Amino acid sequence: MSLIEAHDLVKVFERTKRAEGRFSALRTLFTRQKERTVAVDGVSLAIDEGEVVGYLGPNGAGKSTTIKMLTGILVPTSGTATIAGIIPWADREANAMNIGVVFGQRSQLWWDLPLDESLRLIGKMYRVPDERFRRNRDMLVELLAMQPFLATPVRQLSLGQRMRGDIAAAVLYEPPVLFLDEPTVGLDVVAKERIREFIEEINRDRQTTVLLTTHDLDDVERLCKRILIIDQGKVLFDGAAADLKRRYAPNRLLDITVSGDGTEALRGVTAAPPAGVTVIKDEELTASFSIEPEVTPVAAVIADISARVPVIDITVREPEMDGIIREIYEAREVSV
Repeated sequence: MSLIEAHDLVKVFERTKRAEGRFSALRTLFTRQKERTVAVDGVSLAIDEGEVVGYLGPNGAGKSTTIKMLTGILVPTSGTATIAGIIPWADREANAMNIGVVFGQRSQLWWDLPLDESLRLIGKMYRVPDERFRRNRDMLVELLAMQPFLATPVRQLSLGQRMRGDIAAAVLYEPPVLFLDEPTVGLDVVAKERIREFIEEINRDRQTTVLLTTHDLDDVERLCKRILIIDQGKVLFDGAAADLKRRYAPNRLLDITVSGDGTEALRGVTAAPPAGVTVIKDEELTASFSIEPEVTPVAAVIADISARVPVIDITVREPEMDGIIREIYEAREVSV
């Protein structure tokens, strides 16, 4: 059995549709019409201990609703799920001991208390023994560089400082599963890097299982070997990040820069590129190409171009993740 399992999860929200026209409020009282919204539509997943999985999708795709069901906040309309063998919404207290949760836009810390006091209260709530609390607290303070603002009331913390405090609170009692919903939203580059390093460290040292929802694809490329993509409540892709690129973006990108006397030769290359090569940028001293490796190997393309123009710099790269995922959303291709 996987540490996190879900089978055919469905969540439907219903609301009363308001009547229109004169006396609409009165008519709504006596002739109520229900409007149904399917937020999650048959999501199944299995995540093993120690995995870091990116759970991606556009706004309104069903990501946060899925996490709220897995954490026991919401009860599904149908379907089943377990976290470490526990049904989240059936035994919320037992499930809470197994999970840490961070919602990027909401804090679990006490607004008017110093950060350190908030951490102490959370330690008491989760019945962490004093010695273990001190050990974990000291480790988290060091890893997340929180010493300078431990005595600061939470309401006075910057967004990056508060997020570090929330993440510390979520792992203080050593839960085996960590749900992170947009943990780096709105943070500067330094704060994002610190949080990414921390996630890598607890995953490596504690084998903490992480389900990460984010719109920052740098988070995904840095942390996640596996990706789940959801849209309109349905899973579009579930697999390794490398498989995602092979399936949706098998091409490689080649950037070249030529010396000043190579402009005419470069125009010759862009006018007649090798087989399987498409020109995507053509400027005076630089050009970029998309290469289909199945048609012409990358090494052969480089050799061909290098023989025709005076190259001073050359770079081979993969397509960027955001472009790949955007294509998946647009294609709405359901995995089989």
